[in-house]
Amino acid sequence: MNGKWYTVGKIVNTHGIRGDVKVLPQTDFAEERFAPGGKLLMVNEENGESREIKIISSREQKNVYLLKLDGFNNINEVEKYKGWLLKISESEQGELEEGQYYYHQIIGCAVVTEEGEELGVIAEILSPGANDVWVVDRPKSKGKQLLLPVIDEVVLDVNVTDKRVTVRLMEGLI
Repeated sequence: MNGKWYTVGKIVNTHGIRGDVKVLPQTDFAEERFAPGGKLLMVNEENGESREIKIISSREQKNVYLLKLDGFNNINEVEKYKGWLLKISESEQGELEEGQYYYHQIIGCAVVTEEGEELGVIAEILSPGANDVWVVDRPKSKGKQLLLPVIDEVVLDVNVTDKRVTVRLMEGLI
């Protein structure tokens, strides 16, 4: 595993008896990442074991993807991969349009208001519907989290180089 690898999903379960797996996507580009013909790396984070896989077929069902993987035709062959992560190499990441970011570029960014007040650090990204929501850990407010809707009125500037996001707090956010 040379170079940087990024997680795009996690195998959460088997599906049926023919070796299909259920994958919880962890990417903005799930349709693209799990498209038939795509190659991914399955990784066991605990022991570092990895295996390259090729996707034969894919369909979305209730926020998970059901994948048929090349060479796996039986539930017993995929059972041991539950909990493994699916990753792509940095070179396989497509070019993004302006204003688009990968999860790994956003998580860990410091969040400041346009007045310069430090609010906290982005801990995770939720995708509940129309727009993503960035969850900001706020150490100064005793464990309370701030949920930032990712909309133009709130997110003023994203600087992935400096890991800094500038926001305008709308009434009711804090």
